[in-house]
Amino acid sequence: MTILVTGSRGGVGRSLLALLRSRGLDVRAASRAPGGLDLPAGVPAVTCDLTDPGTFPTALKDVTSVFLYAEPSHIVPFVEQAAAAGVGHIVLLSTSAVLNPAADDDLIARSHLEVERALAASPIESTFLRPGSFASNALQWSWAIRSTGAVNLPYPDSHTDPIHEADIAEAALAVLTDPRLSGGRYTLTGPESVTFREQIGHIARATGRSVTVNEVSRERWKAEMADYIPADFADALLDWWRSNDGSLAETTRTVEELTGHPARGFALWAEDHAGDFRS
Repeated sequence: MTILVTGSRGGVGRSLLALLRSRGLDVRAASRAPGGLDLPAGVPAVTCDLTDPGTFPTALKDVTSVFLYAEPSHIVPFVEQAAAAGVGHIVLLSTSAVLNPAADDDLIARSHLEVERALAASPIESTFLRPGSFASNALQWSWAIRSTGAVNLPYPDSHTDPIHEADIAEAALAVLTDPRLSGGRYTLTGPESVTFREQIGHIARATGRSVTVNEVSRERWKAEMADYIPADFADALLDWWRSNDGSLAETTRTVEELTGHPARGFALWAEDHAGDFRS
């Protein structure tokens, strides 16, 4: 049994590699640029660029299971190559946004939905992990907090369901190693609905510094993010935040059901990542 973990440079992928290796499983780290990956001892790295089908055959050789990030551009060739290589199970890191009735018209959900549909139509058993908001999205504020001690937000009281990357990794470990869980569709959230303002408060307490929240217009925020976020994606985010402004996010207990422990709260995530927000 060899498990290929795509996106091994990301927080979820790194955590999952360590968990799989701690179980003594044969695991292979995949990245479009595998050089310099910080990997557990004994874990080989392989090039797997999900936008380049030419990298698929070597990455998938002798692989039985895959942890897959949702890149739609060449998902059909990936599934075909995986089936030809004898892969029997793919665990997809999707998003709960696919559950929205208008998901086909949602820029955030559309790419994940395309990958889900390709996997569902394939002969390979697939399991979908659908997290809501990643707690690590808060890292987008790190530069502003370090440099100015202030964060500009158009909807500071918009609610999210932030989930710790360690909980996503542990959920992935469970579905990869327990055949009884294979083939499920799992909506993952943190344990509580938290506003952006409350998240920044947790970061301030974890770092021991004061952080100001400035409420700004959509137009100003979009202009400030223009060099980092495409305009259409920024509009989709802004619309999503507006729809949750002042409204509690729905949470699940799926993390606990899969892992045996409650999901980690955002306050713990802030403590774990306090160094990212310090000068």
